[in-house]
Amino acid sequence: MTLHPFVAALLERQRAAGAPGLSAGSAEDARALVAAGRAGLGEGPDLLERKVVAVPARSGTVRSLLLVPHGGVTGVLVYVHGGGWVVGEPEDFETLGRELASRTGCAVLLPDYRLAPEHPFPAGLEDVEDVLTHVQSARVELVGADLPWVAAGDSAGANLLTVALRRHRELTCRLQVLVYPVTDTDTDGATYTEFGSGLPLTRADMRWFLDHYLGQDDELRRSPDVAPLRAADLAGLPPALVLTAEHDVLRGEGEAYAAALSAAGVPTQVERSPGVAHGFLRMHNLFDVAHDAVLRVAAAVGDVVPRPDHARTPPPADT
Repeated sequence: MTLHPFVAALLERQRAAGAPGLSAGSAEDARALVAAGRAGLGEGPDLLERKVVAVPARSGTVRSLLLVPHGGVTGVLVYVHGGGWVVGEPEDFETLGRELASRTGCAVLLPDYRLAPEHPFPAGLEDVEDVLTHVQSARVELVGADLPWVAAGDSAGANLLTVALRRHRELTCRLQVLVYPVTDTDTDGATYTEFGSGLPLTRADMRWFLDHYLGQDDELRRSPDVAPLRAADLAGLPPALVLTAEHDVLRGEGEAYAAALSAAGVPTQVERSPGVAHGFLRMHNLFDVAHDAVLRVAAAVGDVVPRPDHARTPPPADT
């Protein structure tokens, strides 16, 4: 399928403006580029409460953004943001977090894990592990009740999430939602060849991200703690929803990981969003395919965390 008209028009505007690629400059340049895009994502629904919490961790604390919806909370959703282990912070994903909170009735926790190259592997992974174990043991402290919890993440955030869940199979996470996840370090696969240039995430970008996160350690790049597709045993992980983007270098490894989870006996659903490229989920306010993907995520969460009536029709966005 060709690119969705919205995506095609967006890419054309970026080309006409001479917008730099993520890997064209420094890590700080890439972070500023992502942060500058927040305003164009639109507002999220109104919340009962928005606050910053300090989650205890081996590194000291992990600053995290807690988004509490109106109408009563029935669960906790940890959302681990993407950004190639190098860029991104909770505020870049707040609009999405607000939407998920409103539609699911879950309090959404967005951890601000440490980023490379200042903090290479395993810093971000350790922070995500510590956030998940804290949610496991301290939901009463976070939201006032011992509620069920689920976890989601996109891109490198989905990588950190699924690795952490495999390393801590004692956790009672009811669902893992993996949106265009990084599951391998091979940048020469078929989808890298087909979609490796001219799109929001290029082959050059992924190589740049991997270099920042891992350096040049070839053995580390083969580790299942970096490339979960290479794990010998995926049994016992939480049920999974894996969403991929049709025009994405990561599509092949994301769908391969879904197949590996299923082969290991993990209940897994995999869905490919047509006509879109990497990073589309944050644009749910802007076009239909992204909106539909958020509805799909909310529905999957609703299958394992009962939704209150208010979550079916979210309140109006802030003005």
